[in-house]
Amino acid sequence: MIPWVHLDTAPVPEGGAEMRLWRRGAEFSIRLGPAELMNSRLSGSEEALATLPIARLGGRARPRLLIGGLGMGFTLRAALAALGPDAQVEVAELVPAVVAWARGPMAELFGDSLTDPRTVIHEGDVAQLIRAEPAAYDAIMLDVDNGPEGMSREGNDALYTISGLSAARRALRPGGVLAVWSQGPDKSFTHRLRHSGFSVEEAVVRANGKSGGGAKHVIWLATPARR
Repeated sequence: MIPWVHLDTAPVPEGGAEMRLWRRGAEFSIRLGPAELMNSRLSGSEEALATLPIARLGGRARPRLLIGGLGMGFTLRAALAALGPDAQVEVAELVPAVVAWARGPMAELFGDSLTDPRTVIHEGDVAQLIRAEPAAYDAIMLDVDNGPEGMSREGNDALYTISGLSAARRALRPGGVLAVWSQGPDKSFTHRLRHSGFSVEEAVVRANGKSGGGAKHVIWLATPARR
């Protein structure tokens, strides 16, 4: 059996935790302590985080999208594949080392997604971008800290409060979509979305992208409710 090789360790800003990048042959794993945050063999639900909201946009012209969390680039690559040449996809990544890993040891995994002219990478907190400009985005896709029940950084929790969700609603253009990835269901989060002015759908997606196997992940698809 091919052993896992530890490639790098990176601190999580303001979190007191450390992320570690591991490799076994062509397989990559990003871990937080003993917990695996993501694995390069499992991309289905992260890809769905892009394709499900994009499908709801109906091919609108010059869409602007925001992805919270670069990870292994599955959501970014799926978004670029589903969008036309007039789109812009911004990605906010809090941990600078994750961007360095994407351009370094995981470069083959990312392909040309980081150099695609439609891609803009921000090293920083996605919450700051959400609050910076009203009616800025056609879709906001959050894959931060394993979902509403965060692990790595208390500051991430603010994204999923009523205040944070209300900010996301203000940042969406008319007809826009907020999509949130989670490792599992969370009834209280569904309630907070509705309390924040969203109509909500929940999609259950397999981690490996196949209907017959893999862990079940949840993606909330939230659109501003009519008032």
